[in-house]
Amino acid sequence: MNIITKLFGIKYPIIQAGMIWCSGWKLASAVSNAGGLGLIGSGSMHPETFLEHVRKCKNATSKPFGVNVPLLYPQIDEIINIILEEGVKIVFTSAGSPKKYTSVLKEKGITVVHVVSGSKFAVKCQEAGVDAVVAEGFEAGGHNGIDETTTMALIPMVRESINLPLIAAGGIGTGAGMLAAFALGADGVQVGTRFAASEESSAHIDFKKMIINSVEGDTKLMLKNIGPVRLLKNKFYKDVEKAEETCASVDGLKELLGKGRSKKGMFEGDLEEGELEIGQVSSLVKEIQPAGKVIEEIVKEYNEALGKLKMVK
Repeated sequence: MNIITKLFGIKYPIIQAGMIWCSGWKLASAVSNAGGLGLIGSGSMHPETFLEHVRKCKNATSKPFGVNVPLLYPQIDEIINIILEEGVKIVFTSAGSPKKYTSVLKEKGITVVHVVSGSKFAVKCQEAGVDAVVAEGFEAGGHNGIDETTTMALIPMVRESINLPLIAAGGIGTGAGMLAAFALGADGVQVGTRFAASEESSAHIDFKKMIINSVEGDTKLMLKNIGPVRLLKNKFYKDVEKAEETCASVDGLKELLGKGRSKKGMFEGDLEEGELEIGQVSSLVKEIQPAGKVIEEIVKEYNEALGKLKMVK
């Protein structure tokens, strides 16, 4: 047991990221049942859909699970009310100020974790009273930090800045990666990409296949002028790249992005016109597996990597 497993009441310090269009109740409950912490990603859900997923998750697991809440979500107050009414015990917040809802949630006995991309934001989290921090490096999929700080540089800097439990994210999908994060000062890891390609992920099967067939260099951080996001390279990516090379305006980029682009790609499986958000570690994911098998392999790989290090004199 370490500080993260104790905080959440779980077996392994492995958290499944709350990814839009991938992290429904099936994935969250499967991860929790396997000893990690599953998260429902509310960012792609209407309030009534979110309520359904919370209730189904409660029925599918007796183990702790949580929800990820992007604070810029337009119906955030409704999401927070559902969390309070349904007795959700763990909330990961992101994309906004941790001061906004932390005190409200903690008054109800909820464990609050906030996701940051830099040490100055981690300090603000500590001041806001969160219980733990996720420090997410530039390698991560989805929306990302503007400064492009890598996980290897970010984790030790955040560790020096705060004394809260620290969860590393971004580019972590193996047991060796988990061990490296611990060596840098993390107490746990958050894994996204590998779970996005799992059997229980709600992502479209064609998107999952594209993940496992990707190779090094197949992702890039784009749309930095309106919100950095790491994308798999496809026709939409090339359209964005061309627009940015020709100095398209912010409004022009927003018009190109449009609405429902990520749903079209990740959930509906349009691999040409859809926005395909995934991390750099996708090139290490070689098969679609059950979430429980993913956790089992990460733990095994961690112990094997630790054993090899112990042999070094």
